Amino acid sequence: MISAARPDDISGIRDIEVAAGELFREIGMDAIADDPPLSAPELAPYLSDGRAWVATDAADNPIAYILVDVIDEWAHIEQVTVHPVHSRKGLGRSLIDHVERWAAAHNFQGMTLTTFRDVPWNAPYYERLGFVHVPEPAWSDGLRKLVQKENQHGLNAWPRVVMKRKIDHENPQAGG
Repeated sequence: MISAARPDDISGIRDIEVAAGELFREIGMDAIADDPPLSAPELAPYLSDGRAWVATDAADNPIAYILVDVIDEWAHIEQVTVHPVHSRKGLGRSLIDHVERWAAAHNFQGMTLTTFRDVPWNAPYYERLGFVHVPEPAWSDGLRKLVQKENQHGLNAWPRVVMKRKIDHENPQAGG
């Protein structure tokens, strides 16, 4: 079940991020695994602005989440993470499709994201979901500023890409 994230989901969101981060250690990206999850104060605006959703298990515990920013009239997927115990069940796709419907309702052009180019569950995954690479000359000012901020955080130690998926406003994704 996908629902708007609530304040009592913050601890679960942070736990999901830590668990999923450990997968990066397995491919030599320890710095990513060691990066702490967003703090409760950093997550709070996503919740209060209605830009955070969780997928929950039968006991209503978060098992995946997605956070969205708005950049240049596009819904920018800041983070989508599935707890490794629940991966490969379509939860990430369902969350992204949920955001697409939200973005369509808000008349955004589509969705963007930045991600690691060579990590199998990053750019190759998003390509399978219909996202395409955006070459640097085509980046909007907002995306350019975001990439610069990510570079200052050290994310450019590994190849990264900007990707987008336009919304068909007549028929946004129906969940998978």
